[in-house]
Amino acid sequence: MLQRLLLIPLVLALGLAVAKPGVAAGLRIVSIGGAVTETLYALGYGGQIVAVDTTSLYPREALALPKIGYMRTLAAEPIVALSPDLVIAVSHAGPKKILDQIAAAGVPVVIISDEPTAEGVAEKIEEVAKAVGAEAKGAELAAGIEKSFTHIEAVLAKDQAKPSVLYILSASDGAPLAAGQNTAADGVIALAGGRNAIQGYEGYKPLSPEAAVTANPDFVVIAEHGLSTLGGLDGLAARSDLGLIPAIKEGRVLVLDANYLLGFGPRAAAATAELASHLHPSLAGDLAAPDLTTP
Repeated sequence: MLQRLLLIPLVLALGLAVAKPGVAAGLRIVSIGGAVTETLYALGYGGQIVAVDTTSLYPREALALPKIGYMRTLAAEPIVALSPDLVIAVSHAGPKKILDQIAAAGVPVVIISDEPTAEGVAEKIEEVAKAVGAEAKGAELAAGIEKSFTHIEAVLAKDQAKPSVLYILSASDGAPLAAGQNTAADGVIALAGGRNAIQGYEGYKPLSPEAAVTANPDFVVIAEHGLSTLGGLDGLAARSDLGLIPAIKEGRVLVLDANYLLGFGPRAAAATAELASHLHPSLAGDLAAPDLTTP
């Protein structure tokens, strides 16, 4: 308790507390963010996680852990009630005032950066590893993933084509949500040797039928959960808006798990290689990325 009390001045100054390096053994960890949870498991610390947010769906063991809600709408009380020694949260978790309340209660909170780039994946892994005192393991894992991204980049250099990709996050009611610039989807499309078919806005925004047809993507990528709400590929093709897109009419649709493709965690290189193999089928045999994520 004394150690926690000593952290409070730092909490008040920065809005978070930093875990003391080298104290991983026996830590009770609350993990917030699917990629954070995946990284902890990949580093061998999954057994110390006492709760996760609802985006933490991989590996399978994480599904059995207690849930503390969606990472953007957290509440302090349920988290503090778990008596964690450490909370590790991805940077867009919040609200910030809730994380500040948790830190003010004496629970160290480490905020992990989340840049949708190859370099950002390595930084994320190294930051999580540092939080639990596993720097050596983190450096090894990050180096392996960086090597995989370097391999993918070298293979893609053989094909100068940049197929256009429309990424649809969801499309249950109303206009579909499509990925613009500065999104995880935009980042992985670029890494996979493609270009985002949607230009002119940032984030995920509703896409009009006119804009969808005008974009005329070479491929449409849709999240698994988004497709399931439409009744599968047949439901997608039957829509009066998306069904007009030639790529959908002609079956150039890729269905991928959103956490896998957009998480930018330990599986990021494998997800990038999988997307790239669809965008550049002639290179598929050379694009295989090693699985670096088996806990």
